[in-house]
Amino acid sequence: MIAIEQTNAAGIAAALVRARRNAGSPAMGMVLTLVIIVEDEYADVALDQTRQASREHPARVLAVVLGDKRGRGSVSASVGIGGGWGGETALITLTGEVAKHPESVVLPLLLPDSPVVVWWPHDAPPDPAADPLGRLAQRRITDSAAVARNKSRVLAELCAAHAPGNTDLAWTRLTPWRALLAAALDQHPLKVTGASVSAERGNPSADLLGAWLEDRLKVAVARHVSDGPGITQVTLDTKAGPIRISRPDGRLATFTTPNRPDRPIALKRRDVPELLAEELRRLDEDDVYAATARRLANPSARPTRKKAR
Repeated sequence: MIAIEQTNAAGIAAALVRARRNAGSPAMGMVLTLVIIVEDEYADVALDQTRQASREHPARVLAVVLGDKRGRGSVSASVGIGGGWGGETALITLTGEVAKHPESVVLPLLLPDSPVVVWWPHDAPPDPAADPLGRLAQRRITDSAAVARNKSRVLAELCAAHAPGNTDLAWTRLTPWRALLAAALDQHPLKVTGASVSAERGNPSADLLGAWLEDRLKVAVARHVSDGPGITQVTLDTKAGPIRISRPDGRLATFTTPNRPDRPIALKRRDVPELLAEELRRLDEDDVYAATARRLANPSARPTRKKAR
């Protein structure tokens, strides 16, 4: 790692060039720039998660720590290459006046002619697309499940402010659930008359799954509170009997369909590097998530929904 103090964007760019030369890699096959906005205490964890995801997506990773915005502006950075990274990385700490305008440092460091993704591992702005760094990106990734409090409220605010390019890892966690439920209805083309989702209290993925089912099936979805972990059961009611996926342990699920024996299926809870890698595979607009976000943000347009324990 190359540590530099009292620098600027030009100094960080020069350090990245030196790091490549020192590693014997004057050219890198990087496919995007990933900007991480993270608090100092979470920076190491976020960088480790990104390092694992970067094996599939070589990228220039700019981790930005916004410090105290009072006083004289200061920029420091640690720049490196290798060490398990698929690209290059810079941990940039901004304090003082420059912390109010982080885009002035980040913009010159973006790879030319390549996509830009911004990720908030924890607390995100209420409107990511209007954020100074969010405006630089084609994709903006949040994680409402990672906030400390009021996860459902935070998710509702993010859905209300949805803009093309926004997504949430709470939605990415649903990919296997949605694939299984869609496959079940392909195998059993039955009319669904109602549905329910069971999950631990305040689980934003459960909120999104309920909104997705309502949007696609046009039925009311009841929400049940379980002990978790995460989503533990989804049931689709039909006249022929229930279609049910039950996962009480976060690893193995039981798949129940009408007139067929129950089947065990692997449905392990996925970690953040895997979720991040999935999102980096798709840099165009996710129309299904956009429709689900609109449904969740507009309760008056949703079917009547019961809450139960």
